[in-house]
Amino acid sequence: MPDNTTPDQETLADQTPDHETPEDVAPPDFDVQAAHRFFSVDCFNRAWDLIEKEDRTFEEDEEMLNLSMASLWHWSQRPDFGAKEQSLGYWQVSRILAITGRAEMATVFAQKCLEVTEEAELPVYYLGYAYEALARAAMAGRNRIAAVRYLAQAKAAADREPNEEDREVLLDDLATII
Repeated sequence: MPDNTTPDQETLADQTPDHETPEDVAPPDFDVQAAHRFFSVDCFNRAWDLIEKEDRTFEEDEEMLNLSMASLWHWSQRPDFGAKEQSLGYWQVSRILAITGRAEMATVFAQKCLEVTEEAELPVYYLGYAYEALARAAMAGRNRIAAVRYLAQAKAAADREPNEEDREVLLDDLATII
């Protein structure tokens, strides 16, 4: 493959500042695991606050997505990170992507949510929310047929949920999709 650069063109590496390596940075003077515990929860809750905000700005939409991704990453660094937390993290990222109009990526994360949920055989409540995420992503992509199919699967899961309060929360969320 021919090199199409000219001698006076700088490469991206030439334009970026030197990056610190782990050897350049002193060990933190705080408990890293405590930080992961704090940020996994704090970022999730702050993202949720923005999900519930009616009139978000573009900047708030971006912050909401960044918070959700940060929450998922911090969870993944915790020793108590399991399928439940992973499913919930994927679900929140998918929901945010869907409500900000990024249907394709919302579908990717909703599918990851479903895969983790099924593989770990999580309770039916999580299965219902995995299908809720797929339905919401389908609607974001204007695919009503797929959304209706996923909603039916989510409602079937809700019907099997033994906890009445959890079932009602899931059904209320499903009612907001179409």
